[in-house]
Amino acid sequence: MNKRLLLNLRHVPEDERDEVLALLSDHHIEHYVTPSGPFGISAGGIWVRDVEDVPRARALFEDYQVKRTQRVSEERSLARAEGREETLLAYWARRPWTVLVMIILSLFILMVFFAPMIQLAKV
Repeated sequence: MNKRLLLNLRHVPEDERDEVLALLSDHHIEHYVTPSGPFGISAGGIWVRDVEDVPRARALFEDYQVKRTQRVSEERSLARAEGREETLLAYWARRPWTVLVMIILSLFILMVFFAPMIQLAKV
């Protein structure tokens, strides 16, 4: 038995992780999950225990990804058509301090980046 990584869990939503785990369980593919590490250094992953199950697991996962992409795209189009899609203004209204801090940090980074060029232009 040799294990193989099926899915790196960095930036994977919980619902997708749960659906992939259910898919593997439904098809009797032995697997396990490694948790993400502290400070975001390691992301965790879904591993297939037996290397012989990897081709079947990958085929199931690829089929799942195609279906999920179509489903999420349709849901987003519907939300956009119904006016439920989150906009920047809606996000600002929901989390004003987060947006303000991000704007300040962005301006600071731009200032640090362009300060040497401004100094050279004055010379």
